[in-house]
Amino acid sequence: MRARPVSCCFSGHRPSKLPWGNDETDPRCVALKQQLWDAMEAAYQEGYRHFICGMAQGCDFYFCELALELRKKYGDVTVEAAIPCPTQAERWGAEQRRRWQRLVDLCDYETMVQNHYSPDCMQRRNRYLVDHASMLIAAHNGQSGGTRSTIEYALLRGLNTVILPIES
Repeated sequence: MRARPVSCCFSGHRPSKLPWGNDETDPRCVALKQQLWDAMEAAYQEGYRHFICGMAQGCDFYFCELALELRKKYGDVTVEAAIPCPTQAERWGAEQRRRWQRLVDLCDYETMVQNHYSPDCMQRRNRYLVDHASMLIAAHNGQSGGTRSTIEYALLRGLNTVILPIES
């Protein structure tokens, strides 16, 4: 079901802004994933059934993987990959490209926000996320950037917003 009232989207940082970088075994990363799981479980209990992910490296991957786990646990969950442009993963390392492709393939829906790269395609993807949901879960370290802009836009649009702090 892809209806705005039951849709939850996510925003979070890429590895370059995470204190653990790509080390997902770091206790801080493990703790964030648990907080994210708890927030998604709570969203499910509140009636959210559709989870939209922007498919960036880092926190977006965590969210997508956990949404897929939520779908395994509850059969009525759907997961949408909101891809900013066809070349999103083109310049990533092979392992990250494979992870991205595997996640996209596992999603129930794939939305290509625009058909070509442009300097503002990530922002357009973030607006798509917020415009198609009524809840935002965000993992945020307090810094300016795409995640903060998405949080501000979600608050402006009146979304139920849950912010999970990232400690350094």
